[in-house]
Amino acid sequence: MFKRSLLRGIGRLIAVLLSVVLGTAVLAACGSEKTDVADTAKASGAASAGFPRTLKTVMGDVKIPSQPKRVVVLDTGELDDVTLLGIDPVGAVAPHFKTEGGFPTYLKGELSGTADVGPLLEPNLEKIASLRPDLILSSKVRHEKVYDKLSAIAPTVFTETTGGVWKQNLKVHAEALGLEKEAAAKLKEYETQAKALGEAIRKKDGGHMPTASVVRFIAGPTRLYQTNSYSGVVLNDIGFKRPKSQVSNDPNVTMKDVSPEEIDQADADLVFVTTADTPDKTQQKQVTSNPVWKSLPAVKNGKVYTVPDETWMSGIGVQAAEQMLKDVAKATGVELPKK
Repeated sequence: MFKRSLLRGIGRLIAVLLSVVLGTAVLAACGSEKTDVADTAKASGAASAGFPRTLKTVMGDVKIPSQPKRVVVLDTGELDDVTLLGIDPVGAVAPHFKTEGGFPTYLKGELSGTADVGPLLEPNLEKIASLRPDLILSSKVRHEKVYDKLSAIAPTVFTETTGGVWKQNLKVHAEALGLEKEAAAKLKEYETQAKALGEAIRKKDGGHMPTASVVRFIAGPTRLYQTNSYSGVVLNDIGFKRPKSQVSNDPNVTMKDVSPEEIDQADADLVFVTTADTPDKTQQKQVTSNPVWKSLPAVKNGKVYTVPDETWMSGIGVQAAEQMLKDVAKATGVELPKK
């Protein structure tokens, strides 16, 4: 009787021990499965971001080890692009044609932690290095001479030039940042709004699309901006017609210098005027007091509009272009279509 009871007790003990062992094994397996899932998800996230990645640029292949977080931009188009994509650059240069100095006012509030590393034509390399960037953005036309020094600081991605190729440049900058989808969505949103604005203007004018001219006063000859310039592309997106004097298919000809006596080449239904320098340094007074200027229909009809140089000329990006749309809507008396 005692032996039988003892055997039953030992049997129960073995059963308990077996259940503990089996339970521990199951938990370990579950834990391992969770760990594997987490590791797989982490690896998948890294892969989807696409880093490390190598970009083919105008200066050769550039390897970017990980998604950039500390970005330095050395021109205004790059500044517009990175802030468009939600990045507050650690360093940037201010527009070299900005009369009041500092960063663009239309980006106010987006550059709270950004150090000025200018001037644009001779950026401060020591200051750039001190910011420990993991990506530098600029163009060959601006900084080819210091490319080697910049690339020694951080991966440096250059586009060929600036201005009329701003949409192509946005794609390059987005690829360097791993934000291609975001950039494409922002660009499409802008282009849809620009097209809708053009349709509203055409409807208001009874099916007629007015011509538009762009005049810029700088220190030196007055300039007319062509269809393939930055502002020209934006006006094209809206659907404006341009005077023959401002139509160019040559990528090397994006502006045309004219004297006060040649300002009749600015003749159009609407004339948009910007000033890059203080008026006394430009020919603005000579032009606007000239009988040729005064005889323009747009001048006589009150269709000359002063617009900000920092967006129409220096912005070179989606955000500046959206500001241009607001100016055009106001000038033409139509409501800006919502995005």
